[in-house]
Amino acid sequence: MAIDWLAHAQALRAELVARRRDLHQQPELAFEELRTASIVAAELSALGLEVQTGIGKTGVVGLLEGAQDGVTVLVRCDMDALPIHEANATEYSSQVPNKMHACGHDGHVAISLGVAKLLAAQRERLAGRVKFVFQPAEEIAAGANAMIADGVLEAPAPQVALGLHLWNSLPVGTVSVTEGAAMASANDFTITVHGKGGHGALPDETRDPIFAAAQIITALQSVVSRNVSGLDTAVLSVCYIHGGDAHNVIPSEVTFGGTFRTYQPATNELVTRRLHEIADGVAAALGCTADVRARLLAPALSNDAQVNARLRAAFKRVAPELTLIDDARTMASEDMACFLERVPGTYFFVGSANHARGLDFPHHHPRFDFDEDALPLGVGLLAAAVAEYVLPSA
Repeated sequence: MAIDWLAHAQALRAELVARRRDLHQQPELAFEELRTASIVAAELSALGLEVQTGIGKTGVVGLLEGAQDGVTVLVRCDMDALPIHEANATEYSSQVPNKMHACGHDGHVAISLGVAKLLAAQRERLAGRVKFVFQPAEEIAAGANAMIADGVLEAPAPQVALGLHLWNSLPVGTVSVTEGAAMASANDFTITVHGKGGHGALPDETRDPIFAAAQIITALQSVVSRNVSGLDTAVLSVCYIHGGDAHNVIPSEVTFGGTFRTYQPATNELVTRRLHEIADGVAAALGCTADVRARLLAPALSNDAQVNARLRAAFKRVAPELTLIDDARTMASEDMACFLERVPGTYFFVGSANHARGLDFPHHHPRFDFDEDALPLGVGLLAAAVAEYVLPSA
């Protein structure tokens, strides 16, 4: 008999909201998710899952074994908050200064625990197993690789990886299962310009690193406009600059840095190369030198076409009223990509905005919040997605 995943998820609504609000009030930053991890571990243990803690420092893994053999499905959930002071005034606003769940990870934890509860109730019908991966440090793109280094993709190795993100760019009731690349790679860079400091009134006796840094920053804007093909895309942003301590002293060095994002590996290599060439060349022309450090934190996130097709079919069956799209792309990044680089799978977006209620501020904004109707919807969809592989008759 087919399972009405959405009906079961709706029955958990009060529990989902309470869990999400509790987590929202007590946000924890990357690799500090001790309280969140303890809650997750306790909930998974109570459901009878085999639980491991301390994976990737503060990550939690829960293994749900079915009664019959079959594939292993990895379900990934991120847990960390952001160093943002919340500007909302709700009964569940953050109680921790300068820390906030401004990206929906509190909702993701509530959703994934809800999915674990629904699937654990079907344990005797499961053909295979579900590996719930509660990951730390997504916001600094470090948690996925930390968990992978600790063996999360082994014993047992998953054949498919699934996950979701509540998405305030889409209204509740809209879901995107995007074809191919859905999120960009994450790269950061730091450039230190070395010159010769001196008196601000005697610039001719210096080699001014502030002036050189300004010219490098300006020249870097040519990378996307003049080096990246118009048929491709990239973003390069300088996000900070530090140099000097006094109004009349030219410093000896200036440091600045930022991020760049791409969809294609070849474009990533191009931007990295041009970053070095421009910084070195401009600095040399102005009598300075430049130390450039650029690193790839996470690759572009790309969904598997076959997994996409199965999920779309499942979503249409369980929620025919959904608005299902296939093209919600963003230059933001996600280290879920590190799992999908190794295991075929899909990371889908669940619309969470409600414009009429003012729940439509963007992610990473101090007034970010989402419509909690997205919570049971997320549970129902993710449970249905997993069931495609371990409960095909459901």
